[in-house]
Amino acid sequence: QMQLVESGGGLVQAGGSLRLSCAASGSILSANAMGWYRQAPGKQRELVATITGAGSTNYADSVKGRFTISRDNAKNTVYLQMNNLKPEDTAAYYCNAEANGLDYWGKGTLVTVSS
Repeated sequence: QMQLVESGGGLVQAGGSLRLSCAASGSILSANAMGWYRQAPGKQRELVATITGAGSTNYADSVKGRFTISRDNAKNTVYLQMNNLKPEDTAAYYCNAEANGLDYWGKGTLVTVSS
């Protein structure tokens, strides 16, 4: 079983940057893919970005060119670098891992972008 712990959220002004981290209790090499999702108040959880074990990435159209997902296999950590943040990026951000046919989720970290 894999446990995921997110960190790095906070309050930032529009145009600013944050880097989220997701630390996994197990080897992320065992995961087929890892990703970041977000859920704004009153909205459904949505995909932000994913990265496969081979390093292939996928992004939601709303964050392309602003967010970058990366992974450090040696540290069992996945990152989300968020630049040029907008108020509409305000949400709880969750780390996800797909491994052995199961989905694992962290408890989330809150990102608030002020205008």
